[in-house]
Amino acid sequence: MTPSFFGYGSLVNLATHNYPNVRKATLTGWRRVWCHANTRPVAFLSVHRAMGAIDGIIADVPDADWTALDLREHAYLRQDVSDVLGGTTAIYQANPAKISPPSAGHPILLSYLDVVVQGFRTQYGEDGVAAFFESTDGWGPIRNDRSDPYYPRFQNVAAVDRALVDHHLAQLSAQVK
Repeated sequence: MTPSFFGYGSLVNLATHNYPNVRKATLTGWRRVWCHANTRPVAFLSVHRAMGAIDGIIADVPDADWTALDLREHAYLRQDVSDVLGGTTAIYQANPAKISPPSAGHPILLSYLDVVVQGFRTQYGEDGVAAFFESTDGWGPIRNDRSDPYYPRFQNVAAVDRALVDHHLAQLSAQVK
């Protein structure tokens, strides 16, 4: 059986990768969290064990070789979630001992969030976008880099996706600078 992984952030946006056999999935017992580590200049998404569930995608590990995927996800630890999702399935989690909440010096990038929301709207619709915001902890300062995207897997996103991001950030009273 080919091993697979669960993607819960930018990997939900299929334009950011070409992994095979992608399918929607829900992982129970976990929540998303924004965090930062000293190895990165900006905040990024991770997960932590908690009550609840998160939507995402499962995809096969190309050629059943974890090497390339581990390189893409170099800031994360691979965790086994086969007991919840079946097969041989992993999720990537930032090392809890090496992360902190987002801060003014390590903000969430709006270009990253736009890509994530574009993926959730495409895969799960507007209700899926709302569920993403509801199942994500650690909202902190957000840097508006839309005019000059810093996120390396930036995508051109539709106005509807930007509007959804802006709407949900307003509901959170998130600080966008």
